[in-house]
Amino acid sequence: MSPQLSSPGDRDRVPSDAGTADRDAELGIGRGRWLIRDLPVVIWIVFLIIVVGAHPGLPVARWLMIHLLVLGAVSHSILVWSQYFAQALLHTPTSADDRRSQSIRLGLINSGTLVVITGMMTAIWAIVIIGAAAVAAAVVWHGADLWNKVRHALASRFAGTVRYYLAAAAILPVGVTFGVILARDIADPWHSRLLAAHALLNLLGWIGLTVIGTLMTLWPTMLRTKIVAGAEAAARRGLPLLLVGLAIALAASLLVAPWAAGIGLLGYLAGLGLVAVPFVRAGMAKPPREYPTYSAAAAISWLAICLIATAWVFFTSADWAEATSGFTWLTPALAAGFAAQILFGALSYLLPVVLGGGPAAVRAANREFNRLAAFRVTIINLGLAVCLLPVPSWVRVLCSGLVALGLALFLPFLFRGLRASRRAKANPHDVQAQKRPTRQERAAAKKLDDRRALASAASGLALVLIAVAGGVAIDPAATTAVTAQSASAGVTPTGETTRVSVEAKDMRFTPAKVDVPVGDRLIIEVKNTDDQDVHDLVLEGGVDSGRLSPGESATLDVGIVGQDLDGWCSIAGHRQMGMVFAVNATGADAAGSEDQGSAGDGSGSAADDLDFMAEPGPDFTARDATLPPAPETTTHKKTFTISEVEREVAVGVKQKLWLFNGTMPGPTLRGKVGDTFEITLVNDGSMGHSIDFHAGELAPDQPMRTIAPGESLTYTFTATHSGAWMYHCATMPMSSHIANGMFGAVIIDPSNLPEVDREYFMIQSELYLGPQGGVVDPDKVAREEADAVVFNGFANQYDHDPIRAKVGERVRIWVVDAGPNRPSAFHIIGGQFDTVFKEGAYQLKRGNAEKGGSQTLDLAPSQGGFVELEFAEAGHYPFVTHTMVDAERGAHGTVEVTD
Repeated sequence: MSPQLSSPGDRDRVPSDAGTADRDAELGIGRGRWLIRDLPVVIWIVFLIIVVGAHPGLPVARWLMIHLLVLGAVSHSILVWSQYFAQALLHTPTSADDRRSQSIRLGLINSGTLVVITGMMTAIWAIVIIGAAAVAAAVVWHGADLWNKVRHALASRFAGTVRYYLAAAAILPVGVTFGVILARDIADPWHSRLLAAHALLNLLGWIGLTVIGTLMTLWPTMLRTKIVAGAEAAARRGLPLLLVGLAIALAASLLVAPWAAGIGLLGYLAGLGLVAVPFVRAGMAKPPREYPTYSAAAAISWLAICLIATAWVFFTSADWAEATSGFTWLTPALAAGFAAQILFGALSYLLPVVLGGGPAAVRAANREFNRLAAFRVTIINLGLAVCLLPVPSWVRVLCSGLVALGLALFLPFLFRGLRASRRAKANPHDVQAQKRPTRQERAAAKKLDDRRALASAASGLALVLIAVAGGVAIDPAATTAVTAQSASAGVTPTGETTRVSVEAKDMRFTPAKVDVPVGDRLIIEVKNTDDQDVHDLVLEGGVDSGRLSPGESATLDVGIVGQDLDGWCSIAGHRQMGMVFAVNATGADAAGSEDQGSAGDGSGSAADDLDFMAEPGPDFTARDATLPPAPETTTHKKTFTISEVEREVAVGVKQKLWLFNGTMPGPTLRGKVGDTFEITLVNDGSMGHSIDFHAGELAPDQPMRTIAPGESLTYTFTATHSGAWMYHCATMPMSSHIANGMFGAVIIDPSNLPEVDREYFMIQSELYLGPQGGVVDPDKVAREEADAVVFNGFANQYDHDPIRAKVGERVRIWVVDAGPNRPSAFHIIGGQFDTVFKEGAYQLKRGNAEKGGSQTLDLAPSQGGFVELEFAEAGHYPFVTHTMVDAERGAHGTVEVTD
């Protein structure tokens, strides 16, 4: 069916459900071929859902999720739907050549997108360039085709829509070029400038202009009402404002300060407001009642909200690094709130129409696409709004999950809609035999639908509230709900308010001390301006900012100040590194209060529950100390996911550890000299972390940098020397991060390493216990007051579940001392070592008996090696660190030798 409007006099008439065939003609929608061409959208969405679930283990995960949506699904839909809307509005017929050309363009943009994603995942810039060129070529070809149709078309009332498509097609190649440059990982200030330009052009230019132009005619059609008078004039006048505003924002992002880009966004917002007038009038005449119209209205609302918020960010930012940080915070709202909702809303309306089959088939498909409409719209938009607030990380995780669920429900309802349409077409007589409802029956059904919609929206609201409550319950210490506490000490309020701004960065508060007149109310605006680390500000008396990720801020209402107050960052170790804050009450004799937040005094410590003689339960199993041989492969790819997990570290003693892949020590890697290790580090914790592999030789600046929660990095190194090498978190304070579980080892075999009958691995470390279920006590670490010293993360575990050997077997035991403070003197009582390998060199080799044997492998923190021996007779051979005080507090185990 060639896209065309029925007649000039009917162009603003939108028929009822009974006139589906007329509406098909009005929209110019073909049948099966358009459905097939929308299949890639479904594929991109499926990929997106998979990535959302697996993103902690993927490189550039946040970039990948956004681009699967906007570059994959949305851009494909733009090429499909803008093409036939243009043909419908311009009354141009569809030829076989047109269909063939469009199929090639769609293949080009989808393959180009896939290549770009591959290039970013593999960090190969040449691949990114090839894919980006394919994407740009497809869009330029698309724009040229539309321009050719405009030149040869007759005058049309709504031809102005096609101008929006032409402008969008001209903008995307520029945005793609900026994206290619960004993939080269350039430094600031150009990285921040180009990132802003790239996002503005792609989101507001390519997607925004296309959507705004399309909704001029599609919105009233979705509402089943006529296009209001003056809509085409508003669209015609709005386009120049939109383009000028976008051009100012682009020029400012490249050449001027952020405030100038804010002016450009206000111009774009003015253009959007002009076009929105008929949009709002149509909605008032026929309010939204179904998922497509709910979703489209919410999408345009998010676009306006994000424009206002971004303009505010630009006006209040001192430089482009700060502006881009704020704008990046809003990107998910533009991607999910605007782009995803407009995509799913439009498809939910259009696909039932393209399926065709008559009014009954269209209604059957519509019913499926509209299922849980109010519920879906509620959890998507309310959940997204919560995610943008300064809420605890678990609240954000749960609410973002609800947003993803609401959007993902489009897929099952899509397949239900396809099935419903097919059934209606296959049984037309059953449909025709159904009695047409009376007017009263339709009115009653409408009231019932309204009640159901209200109940559905209430269910969505309840689910979001449960997610918020659940997130706070999971991590109550991270809540950013700040309660005002009075520190007045009985002084008379002055009625004045002192406001101060405090930055948290580089393990310092700036300023670190503020003077406040006695009797004043104190308001503290605290912002985390660090690049990676999470911080908070806690004042004695209970006022707490909650944990702040980089770029986040909070307001603390301290109340009336009548005495000096101490403050600090409560993240483990940060206070000991110097993150302290002081409020100095001036103008009266204000006595300082006692420090209520000090750690390390032993009060409530899990050390009180330490009993090194305690027996575990009958089901206790020690960590398997067996060391598998090095794999045959020469490239070792692993993902290390950082988590915060409560684990037992001694019988009856639990700590909240920071772990690599959920274990202390982390995974043991093994290879040979010349092997390459590619480690993807994913931070699923609540603070900044990093990793330092002693087995690699490379500058630490980038691979060992601290990454914020939710981020990832890939660390690649080649083993150039043999040895037992430590790895650990290198985020300050390093001592606390290591002591709380963030360490492990890489074994690089020396050449011609002989085979042995059994091979074990031990890593010695120390425990500085906080409260039961709490984290490391950094004050104890600083004082070097270890509560326990352990092998492989648990006190005396190999006394309860020994490692095993047989008489005459050759046994090799690798040992690494992770510290962070105590040396190791590894010794097996009743055994003697005939081979000792320490720090990459043999100190003693089997077969040189005249040179003697060894009783102890001595290691400083971070050193490693191995020993070998054979047991002459059956029995139980204790192994210890011969620093006996450490052996007596957990660094003890047993080798059980049998005949």
